Amino acid sequence: MKGRNQTLLSEFLLLGLPIQPEYEHLFYALFLAMYITTILGNMLIIVLIQLDPNLHTPMYSLLSNLSFSDLYFSSVTMPKLVKNMQSQVPSIPYAGCLTQMYFFLLFGDLESFLLVAMAYDRYVAICFPLHYTSIMSPKLCVCLVVLSWVLTMFHALLHTLLMADCLFFQNSVIPHFFCDMSALLKLACSDTSINELVIFVTGGIILVIPFLLIIVSYARIVSSIFKGPSAQSIHKTFSTCGSHLSVVSLFYGTVIGLYLCPSANNSTVKETVMAMMYTVVTPMLNPFIYSLRNRELKGALGRVLCKKKISF
Repeated sequence: MKGRNQTLLSEFLLLGLPIQPEYEHLFYALFLAMYITTILGNMLIIVLIQLDPNLHTPMYSLLSNLSFSDLYFSSVTMPKLVKNMQSQVPSIPYAGCLTQMYFFLLFGDLESFLLVAMAYDRYVAICFPLHYTSIMSPKLCVCLVVLSWVLTMFHALLHTLLMADCLFFQNSVIPHFFCDMSALLKLACSDTSINELVIFVTGGIILVIPFLLIIVSYARIVSSIFKGPSAQSIHKTFSTCGSHLSVVSLFYGTVIGLYLCPSANNSTVKETVMAMMYTVVTPMLNPFIYSLRNRELKGALGRVLCKKKISF
């Protein structure tokens, strides 16, 4: 009976965003522009880091992986959102929904781990500058990236397999613009206690512990720089770490508020808006935050453009 009920479910209906019909074309153009900006901005950072030898360092290697993660994290939800805004029946196949959930968890978790690795990189660079090259070696950087990928792949697969074991009514309506795990659990007509337990346990490992590690890293950084006599070094440190802290605040603030601090007063509209912040807005803003506050990236862009101009 269980397998038969699952095969009967062919698709979910995505309710989408609470937008008035007269404003749909305006928001369609807005979200399309935001997605294109996200793609171009993150690809520009990846290309610059690959082309400029001066940026072949652990810090920029991690930033390149973060941009790659942002690019695909946005691509998991945005194309389907834009397509459904022009569709009369905004549906998604059952298999497509589980696939979207898997990659959403994969790239969302990957961003969390990469932000921790970047915080550790800044901690070593500021607190142990003389030993930076020996501690943050290329081998360690590769290990951090590979470990992040492996852990996030297994975590996403675990939740996807547990969700595939749940039963749903035919043509269930998801009150969201993508296949959000919490929204799917509310629609399940079978016992979801194991799913909720796994979310609670792994949520602490994937979100809370990385967030606390970042806080501890920056607490040590602040403690270290205020021991120094130079006000210029303090300003330089805050300028270097400010972009990373901005990204951390944008990402973890909305994710923790939405998933780990749920409120009974949270309406569907409020949850949708908060989800838009970390799925759409944050990946779009990350390239601007890092490029506008980073002289080396600006310099790399200038050198690449000059080479192209001379070549031309």
